[in-house]
Amino acid sequence: MSSSTQEGCESGNRHAWKACEGQPSEGSNPSPSAMSASSGAVDATPSEASGAADASESVSADLASTDLADTDLTDTDLASMERAVAQAEAALLHDDVPVGAVVVHGTTIIAARHNERELTGDPSAHAEVLALREAADHVGSWRLDECTLYVTLEPCAMCAGAMVNARLGRVVYGTADPKAGAVDSHFHLLDGTVLNHRVEVTADIDAVRCGDLLRVFFRSRRS
Repeated sequence: MSSSTQEGCESGNRHAWKACEGQPSEGSNPSPSAMSASSGAVDATPSEASGAADASESVSADLASTDLADTDLTDTDLASMERAVAQAEAALLHDDVPVGAVVVHGTTIIAARHNERELTGDPSAHAEVLALREAADHVGSWRLDECTLYVTLEPCAMCAGAMVNARLGRVVYGTADPKAGAVDSHFHLLDGTVLNHRVEVTADIDAVRCGDLLRVFFRSRRS
């Protein structure tokens, strides 16, 4: 590892999870060929697995009643990203890449999902796509222009395209994906110059913790 890369790892640079791991990326779910050949569950302790399960159950149970009206904008962003991180942790229980997403309409969380590509065998089952589908079902329309999606990893081209198609109002993401991110790292698909809708973007919310989840996951795949 170069000295500059090592410094990035130690300083918590938002790209450091990718640089430190040297892990090829294909959006929210790296392909099987990009992963270690080892099979079986993610090497998590029982307490970690239990914590992820508890977090996932808590999010699901609270969806109908979660209200963020008592917090200001910054607190709302942090509270929503906290829920997205809990979803990302739940993905570990079925050996999926730990990426989680939630959708907020007004001040209420209306959807919370995580990657399920390994679980379902569906190549499109990224956290963002699943959350957008659930949110559209909730509001009764494909238009989500009054919604904000929070996701732990910068969206890939597929997910960014889905956000444009949903006319999403805003996206907030955690850590950047310098290999496959299609929002700021590459393509800039949400800025309105390439496609026919502009999505407001806020980046680097809880980036270090979101990146740590990915770094630990890929490290465990190679151990």
